[in-house]
Amino acid sequence: MPPAGPHEPTVALVRFDGTWTDDDPYANLKADVVAYGHLDPLVTLEGLAASSGVPVGALARYVLARWATGGSEALLELGTSGVDHLAGAVACAEAAGTDEARLTAYATVREVVGWLRAGLDAPVRDDEAGPALAGGPARVVSAAGRGGSRGRPRPCGRARRAWSAGSARAS
Repeated sequence: MPPAGPHEPTVALVRFDGTWTDDDPYANLKADVVAYGHLDPLVTLEGLAASSGVPVGALARYVLARWATGGSEALLELGTSGVDHLAGAVACAEAAGTDEARLTAYATVREVVGWLRAGLDAPVRDDEAGPALAGGPARVVSAAGRGGSRGRPRPCGRARRAWSAGSARAS
């Protein structure tokens, strides 16, 4: 294993037991940092290193890079218009505070997920979507056939540009 050079950062694994206010936009992150801070990730990394032959430091770099770029990967896949579309649907449902608004937001999220699954080999079964759909008969629907929201009201009662797979990815 090559020695750490001037271009190889060193990170100390420290615990965080800070405090925050209820309106802190990072409150959930901080709570997770406190909760996961009680665990020792090196136990897992050392076991994986012993069985795979990959050094612990390389695994730690991989895990950090993979986790830290996960949001960026999702944003690249979905696109800013897709993220804005989802965020707007949720924000409007929260503002309305009704079951109807929540169901409309759910339908919007489901539509986007259907577009993201378009082209995947396996068809999507409605009964695989969870207990919210358990009341009706299962039917197989191709992922590509799920798009479209015509006839459904848009969140907040205003017209929104329909999200499509084309607005999320470059062809």
